[in-house]
Amino acid sequence: MSRLRVPGHGPWWRRVIAGTGLLALVSTALVGVGAAPAGAASWTPKPSPMTTPWTGQVPVDKPLPEYPRPQLTRPDWANLNGIWDFAVTGRDAGQPSSFTDQIRVPFVAESALSGIQRKITENDKLWYKRTFTVPSNWNGRRVELNFGASDWQTTVWVNGTQVGAHKGGYDSFAYDITPQLNGGTNTVVVSVYDPTQTGGQAVGKQRINDVQPHNGGGIFYTAASGIWQTVWLEPVAAAHITRLDMTPNLGNSTLRVKVQGASAAGRSARVTVSSGGNVVGTATGTVGSEISVPVPNPHLWSPDDPFLYDVKAELLDGSAVTDSAGSYAGMRSIAVAKVDNILRPVLNGKFVFQTGTLDQGYWPDGIYTAPTDAALKSDLQAHKDLGFNMVRKHIKVEPQRWFYWADKLGLLVWQDMPAMDTGKSPDTAARAQWEAEYHAVIDQHRSSPSLVMWVDQNEGWGQYDQARIANEVKAYDPSRLVDNMSGVNCCGSVDGGNGDVADNHVYVGPGNTAPTSTRAAVLGEFGGLGYKVPGHEWYPGGGFSFEDQASTSALNNRFVGLLDSIRVGQLPAGLSASVYTEITDVENEANGLLTYDRQVVKVDAARVKAANQALINASRNPAPPVTLPTGQYKSLRVTTPGYTDKYLRHQDALAFTAVVDGGSSAVLKGDATWKIVTGLGNSNCYSLESRNYPGEFLRHRDFRVRRDANDGSALFKADATWCAVAGTGGVRLSSANLPGSYLRHIDSEVWLATPGGGHAWDNPATFTEDTTWAVEAPWAP
Repeated sequence: MSRLRVPGHGPWWRRVIAGTGLLALVSTALVGVGAAPAGAASWTPKPSPMTTPWTGQVPVDKPLPEYPRPQLTRPDWANLNGIWDFAVTGRDAGQPSSFTDQIRVPFVAESALSGIQRKITENDKLWYKRTFTVPSNWNGRRVELNFGASDWQTTVWVNGTQVGAHKGGYDSFAYDITPQLNGGTNTVVVSVYDPTQTGGQAVGKQRINDVQPHNGGGIFYTAASGIWQTVWLEPVAAAHITRLDMTPNLGNSTLRVKVQGASAAGRSARVTVSSGGNVVGTATGTVGSEISVPVPNPHLWSPDDPFLYDVKAELLDGSAVTDSAGSYAGMRSIAVAKVDNILRPVLNGKFVFQTGTLDQGYWPDGIYTAPTDAALKSDLQAHKDLGFNMVRKHIKVEPQRWFYWADKLGLLVWQDMPAMDTGKSPDTAARAQWEAEYHAVIDQHRSSPSLVMWVDQNEGWGQYDQARIANEVKAYDPSRLVDNMSGVNCCGSVDGGNGDVADNHVYVGPGNTAPTSTRAAVLGEFGGLGYKVPGHEWYPGGGFSFEDQASTSALNNRFVGLLDSIRVGQLPAGLSASVYTEITDVENEANGLLTYDRQVVKVDAARVKAANQALINASRNPAPPVTLPTGQYKSLRVTTPGYTDKYLRHQDALAFTAVVDGGSSAVLKGDATWKIVTGLGNSNCYSLESRNYPGEFLRHRDFRVRRDANDGSALFKADATWCAVAGTGGVRLSSANLPGSYLRHIDSEVWLATPGGGHAWDNPATFTEDTTWAVEAPWAP
């Protein structure tokens, strides 16, 4: 366990802050946009339950000053983040006559950084108000008011006129407010109604709870109501670019671009791709149609080399440029394909194991909103520092700058669509809204090279029409993989049977997820190892995990043991990706590799990085599968130095090791001989039948390994099935129903042992040697 420090470089969060890099755009037009509300000078944040390294670095006015839309940039804009007047009324009330509070936008009302920090219920409506002036050099252009995201039902007025209303908590929206501007000081008022789980909309992990730390909550967290992403003004031409849909095509070395526009029907658009200031390709086409821009000998994007091209799109009126926007793109492909006869996801045509974590995107100070852009980047940097090459963004959609950092740092992203509430069948209106919002989210992020898979639904939460939705998402974005249900084996979920992957959740795991002829096998969640760090708990004493660890040493041993188990067992058997729960603690969940406040890394970063790298390398250079000779009698010899004259035998129905030689009795030789047969519980694995007691098999029960008669039950068959894993000088036998646990001898007894486990028989000393067996000629043919 360590504080966040990098030798010779100071705290990592300072290093992150110093390296915000490309597109950290701040316009000079920010100055003088509007006067601070009355009373703003006395505004202060509320005390945060936990402070991150960035809590104290949030400006009172103009927090999150970076340009918020990195894949469609313009030089002129005005940030409206900062102190707004604020009020809470009843849900059906009209605009209040007075706004008695101030809130720091874009932090949600439940958060400390907002300065409000109060519980918002389905009976409340939030009201925001501020003034602004439009810079004089914007004259002659249209002015758009942009919202990164606001949860959930948002209505906007400018100078007393309603300019729009939006439903959705995770997609951006904008309004042309030019007709409402008065040439001087303008007033914008925003109302937001958010019923959280009491409504029918997408809510993810949000639940209406007390905003102060408290016991309980489980896997659900504090609600996040109201504006939670940047609000900004931007001047545009009457005919202007609204979005760039960019899809790399490695087959013919082109970047396919659709320039979407407003009031631009029939116009032409020119797209230029460059690198280091040098143009590599340009093409012209019609707005809304596909333009193929040549990118000869493309420099491919990957987690190891996240190379980005610069993109410029221009809207033309004849030969005149009437609008221009900057962007970037990565050249990469993602698909599923047979690799050594196993269906696997392939990046740029090659299989690489995707090892990642579950990333909830919650903050103790800002809840749904990271305190700074450097903080937003930091969780992704933590993945890189720990050797992961993938992240599953769980039941939340982050701001576009998060995707920019994933693109720039090089992480594969699985993006969940936030779920509706659990245990409910959504009605027709809720389904229509959820699907419309999902399409908007896809449109908003479809050009990000890091995003490789859409995850439609999770563990059956609000589930319906799984197969239809997966097919529609695939048709809407055929350039990416689709997961119809993460956790198809869990919690009453119904598998649509389609999509590109079969996704299991196994805690602690890693379990045996098998590929099919049509879907690759992925482990959408596993792990959940817990360790509570004193002084870094959201509610001291209230934390929980899937498996508590007694010390950081135990946590390291257990976690690395899981990664090693995937490498030597599940990867060769067909598993192609795994998602560990989780990157940080979240409220009372203590499963994180980092604490919730991001102040402490609980694990040995170098050791975890090495284990992840070994897993990735193994996928690039896979070892041949380990096979055993079925239908033959064999004896299993110990390979631990000093004990190599001992063999696996049974005695009084229990398994032991004993010295066997030519002078041993016939009974001992028979007890030390086993018939290798096809696995009773898994035909890809093996079972060991006693030579002396036909019909009785080597199985584990309560960790002790023994010889028992086959009673025909599914449990017995699973307990008596062992999967062969390569070992130095022999073979390791992993339990079919407890993958990652191995047949081990210790003090002459034979146990089912787990790397990093807490039992005496899990002792790490000579663990690998003790679990490696040489397959020899039988003592009793």
